Amino acid sequence: MRTGNEPLQARSPLRIRCGLALWGLLWAIAGAVAFINAGRPEWAAACAALAMVAVTDLVMVIRHIRQGPHYQPGRDIPPYAPDRGRNDAFGIRNGPAGRRRNTKP
Repeated sequence: MRTGNEPLQARSPLRIRCGLALWGLLWAIAGAVAFINAGRPEWAAACAALAMVAVTDLVMVIRHIRQGPHYQPGRDIPPYAPDRGRNDAFGIRNGPAGRRRNTKP
């Protein structure tokens, strides 16, 4: 039985994101080459910067895909336990006895 708030069929779109990052990388490289040939170094630099962003995204997506079920949960992987108003990172409870919302610490 699933207890999280996500739908039963929810899946991570990493493979689609990988394809889109690859597509963007190819277009950014083609744009950089075309702008260099056209004598527009500013636009070529912008396309090269965009290509670097696409490469970084592609590396992160491939890394997450290879990490397995933590990022690509299957039907047999249960969801994470719900938060239930607790913030363990800072040891703060957001309930009636804890700090109220919209107040300064």
